[in-house]
Amino acid sequence: MANNSKKTVLITGCSSGIGLKIAVQLAKDPQQRYHVFATMRDLRKSGKLEEEAGERLNKTLEIRQLDVTKEDSVKACLAALPGQTVDILVNNAGVGHIGPLESQSMDDMRKIFETNFFGVVHLVREVLPSMKKRGSGHIVVISSVMGLQGIVFNDVYAASKFAIEGFCESLAVQLLKFNIFISLIEPGPVNTEFEMKLMEEVSRSEFPGADPETIRYFKEIYLPAAQEIFATMGQTPDAVAKATVKVIGMTQPVFRHQTNALYTPLTAMKYADNTGNLSVRTYYNLLFNYGSLFHFSLNFLKCITCNCFRRRVMPV
Repeated sequence: MANNSKKTVLITGCSSGIGLKIAVQLAKDPQQRYHVFATMRDLRKSGKLEEEAGERLNKTLEIRQLDVTKEDSVKACLAALPGQTVDILVNNAGVGHIGPLESQSMDDMRKIFETNFFGVVHLVREVLPSMKKRGSGHIVVISSVMGLQGIVFNDVYAASKFAIEGFCESLAVQLLKFNIFISLIEPGPVNTEFEMKLMEEVSRSEFPGADPETIRYFKEIYLPAAQEIFATMGQTPDAVAKATVKVIGMTQPVFRHQTNALYTPLTAMKYADNTGNLSVRTYYNLLFNYGSLFHFSLNFLKCITCNCFRRRVMPV
């Protein structure tokens, strides 16, 4: 059972990647401020989390089953918490897909929204009444820079992140009245198993329904560019988790936090021109017309961040 002096933290999507690292870092907090309930859809995948939690397992970290897309799973998980109370909710569970829009089924696209958008909305709705009653709470959402700037061939995933950004921004204003904070954590590329699985999936796909020219652009231009971006600008899950834990520890948490400073100029470009032409046409030209400039820019970033001396970790 959780110590009443500690804040109860519920985290989704903890079988690997960012969610796992956030759970472990909070559980190992030197000041022992948190009791973490790390959740995942499939408990058979809990081995890595158990190993990293070490002696904190079943002390400051407990593992629970939770499928954010299933109403009965959400209610059962929350009902089993000590006092049925959540002080800090970290929404990390997410799914994605990359590729030509024409090759994606409507069912697949709905599944992305069921997890990335409605899964978050459902959990937030469930924890809000008790947070409002206590007059305190913190809701953290692992979003993405793709919730600020759409990226080619990530259409539906970006749309789900845009949706959750709008939801949180709207809700944040009214919740301040109840001393409840919302924080959007916005990583850029992160080298996780999540990303690796996506790359492996698309490398095997034939993309039925898409025209040959689009498939050629995707495989010959987008995929190599994406791999280079991950190798150059990609963060580790540990780095994103550390940034998230820092926001969680704030007395008055910030609403938005981009974890990768290298992405700030790219997202700022969108707001520098209210017609949208600057960002859309710049990305188009860099990707399709000025490939050499694109590669030069990434090589420059490698050097100034010392990434040129590190082994690439993104799978080819």
